[in-house]
Amino acid sequence: MTLDKSGLGTAEQLRDPNYTPPLAKAIPLGVQHVLAMFVSNVTPAIIIAGAAGFGFGSNSPDFPNMIYMIQMSMLFAGIATLFQTIGFGPVGARLPIVQGTSFAFIPIMIPLVAGKGVDAMAVLMGGVLVGGLFHACLAPFIGKIRFALPPLVTGLVVTMIGLALVKVGIQYAAGGVPAIGKPEYGSLQNWFVAGVVIVVTLGLKFFARGMLSVSAVLLGLLVGYIVAFAMGMVSFANVGRAAPFALPNPLHFGLEFSVAAIVGFCLMSFISAIETVGDVSGITKGGAGREAREEEISGATYADGIGTAIAGLFGGLPNTSFSQNVGLIAMTGVMSRHVVTIGAIFLIIAGLVPKVGAIVSTVPIEVLGGGVIVMFGMVVAAGVSMLSDVDWSRRNMVIFAVSLSIGLGLQLEPGALQHLPGTAKVLLSSGLLPAAFLAIVLNLVLPDELSDEQTEEISGGHASSKKD
Repeated sequence: MTLDKSGLGTAEQLRDPNYTPPLAKAIPLGVQHVLAMFVSNVTPAIIIAGAAGFGFGSNSPDFPNMIYMIQMSMLFAGIATLFQTIGFGPVGARLPIVQGTSFAFIPIMIPLVAGKGVDAMAVLMGGVLVGGLFHACLAPFIGKIRFALPPLVTGLVVTMIGLALVKVGIQYAAGGVPAIGKPEYGSLQNWFVAGVVIVVTLGLKFFARGMLSVSAVLLGLLVGYIVAFAMGMVSFANVGRAAPFALPNPLHFGLEFSVAAIVGFCLMSFISAIETVGDVSGITKGGAGREAREEEISGATYADGIGTAIAGLFGGLPNTSFSQNVGLIAMTGVMSRHVVTIGAIFLIIAGLVPKVGAIVSTVPIEVLGGGVIVMFGMVVAAGVSMLSDVDWSRRNMVIFAVSLSIGLGLQLEPGALQHLPGTAKVLLSSGLLPAAFLAIVLNLVLPDELSDEQTEEISGGHASSKKD
């Protein structure tokens, strides 16, 4: 639903973050932002619950904890978004930045909780809390350390995040981890439902316009959900048991601190902070036609970190700025932070109503699989797009080759790390951290390519030797 800009305000007003469009137009624009990020926001909670063993298809008595995590994903995305749009003190960019649960941390979180049940969540929340505080501490310096993360490094990291997640999409589409080894895993019915989601999503993305295109994944899931319901794959048992209203529980999973979780979350916070800098710059360029100011960048980073730390105290996962909403601002041309504030209020209301989380949990895992195959594939594509800005000299090719080879190799063959201590094993088996570390270090220490003059001398020498 692309709204006509006439009646929204003048061109100058639309570029002003402090301008509020008429409420009749502002509310639909705010809802658009929620629809654009909704699926991506709740998916990490579903993946982590599934990895721990109390998610879809697990028959675990702890299954309600997944519904709670979905609820917290919505609630704290809304709260963190308010930190960005309204702000307090140095916290918040006072820009239309939509916050949501971060995909970037999933490769770090899965090894921490894999198969360990709800008891593993205390360690995870300790990492979320400390990582969030560390993230906030980066705010005063973030502009000064961007040199360490050129497109070669950031593109590799984003590509590695996507590559770490694509396996999850295939597993979900085939029937989920609990179904592995059973006859129904990878059945034609499962793949048919996932395929419907993929086809509808692609059709809307490329042949529709406006909000239909922006919400393609969400609408694809809705069509897949209807098909799955018609095939008898949907159960509403959890919806009836869910409360109509509930406040978040402080320390719902408890807090436990481990070296592996703290190091992993702090390192990923560094990467996430750089991603936020890019999003802030994208918003100011796309919506206002100017560069981001220093206080906007540091304010956004503060909000990222503090929002994440508070979420960890209540059983939520790390928050970050959502890039798809940056594109939505460029599409609508509306820079108003108050529009995004309205969207944040909708998220908070949804987060206080457990029945919303219960309804999300009725979506069959095969349907979700079709959606995440597209989403995670797009993460890989975004990384490749970032890498297209790289000057592919021999030096950069070697850095990329070594980092990707070791990172992806360790991810695919974690057994190669069996003799390492537990902490090192968890950190390295993600693949993401070793790849990022190698790329950053090699980029800083390896000498630049030969200068043009040296290259000409060498090539000239080769030419003369051939003549001889």
